[in-house]
Amino acid sequence: MRGRTKEAEELWEQATKNYEKAVQLNWNSPQALNNWGLALQELSAIVPAREKQRIVRTAISKFRAAIQLQFDFHRAIYNLGTVLYGLAEDTLRTGGSTNLKEVSPNELYSQSAIYIAAAHALKPNYSVYSSALRLVRSMLPLPHLKDGYLSAPPAGNTIAPHSDWKRTEFFLNHEALQQVIRVEQKQISRSLSGRTADVANIDKRAIRVDIPDIVSVSACADLTLPPGAGLCIDTTLGPVFLVADSWESLDGWLDAIRLVYTIYARGKTDVLAGIITA
Repeated sequence: MRGRTKEAEELWEQATKNYEKAVQLNWNSPQALNNWGLALQELSAIVPAREKQRIVRTAISKFRAAIQLQFDFHRAIYNLGTVLYGLAEDTLRTGGSTNLKEVSPNELYSQSAIYIAAAHALKPNYSVYSSALRLVRSMLPLPHLKDGYLSAPPAGNTIAPHSDWKRTEFFLNHEALQQVIRVEQKQISRSLSGRTADVANIDKRAIRVDIPDIVSVSACADLTLPPGAGLCIDTTLGPVFLVADSWESLDGWLDAIRLVYTIYARGKTDVLAGIITA
């Protein structure tokens, strides 16, 4: 039995090396990167546990790289969702950390659901995406696609002193990225574990980026920003600068915003709206 496992490992390792060579020959091929990620995902299922985390992490990076080359590459988007779901299952089963900066199983499930929902929005007629979405939809922070914390400057003052930047809640849906601050400057309108939103009481000075206004989204490093994982959203109205809690958190925000914009650009916003608001 051990001989068969060893043989399988060698075959998958050779396959990943072949995909690596393919990417080196054609570095801008999202399909090659996606195939590389799939091979690594399969390899992670048969290697010893001590090697699995490293291989899964590499598979995630390949799927993410494929998406960054082609934002509407729904197969890579879906595959990234499945590998994150598997990672969440493994973490929950073992009761341990993934060593991916202590990401919790719940957060991994939520990340997985974002990618699967995006893949379904881009290709709603794919039955495999529909089935997967039924499994993970409840793991989204409905009625939003994503929520979490970002540090932001006071409204209208992007070069404010670092001490004036505040860590506040944001949510992302099919319409906008919205900062959540109550008019009374008290408790934010909904906790990350909640399922209700009192957006009518959001301070009008809160940052809001409408999806149609987005020109580009990128990581950035600038001395005017507080230390950390900088995020620049260039819009038709000017740039918006924010800072994520970590570089891992930044990756999630970058992907989610780009995916929502891509869904909008492909004319599928109504499908995404149906997923998160129905």
